[in-house]
Amino acid sequence: QVRLVESGGGLVQAGGSQRLSCAASGGSFSSYTLAWFRQTPGKERKFVAVIDWDGDTTSYADSVKGRFTISRDNVKNTIYLQMNGLTPEDTAVYYCAADSNFGYFSEDYQYWGQGTQVTVSS
Repeated sequence: QVRLVESGGGLVQAGGSQRLSCAASGGSFSSYTLAWFRQTPGKERKFVAVIDWDGDTTSYADSVKGRFTISRDNVKNTIYLQMNGLTPEDTAVYYCAADSNFGYFSEDYQYWGQGTQVTVSS
């Protein structure tokens, strides 16, 4: 069983930056597609970014292109989400997810972390 634990969330002012981390254990990290999703209260979980097994392919939601960067370190078994130019619309619980296949939807992923709260104030 794969366990994912997010960290790095918190309160940040609009225009600021934040880096999220997700540490993985219990599986073959280097074989997984990894993704970040986010969810606001009462709404469905939405895709943010994805990175393939070797880090060669990345993709981003239109709302975060040019501001967010996903990366992975297969030695540390950790993925990251660097978030720049944050706005109040980025406020959400951010989740990391893993699966053996590549996908853009929450239902495509088998393993999930517990989430970390990011709050952007104006």
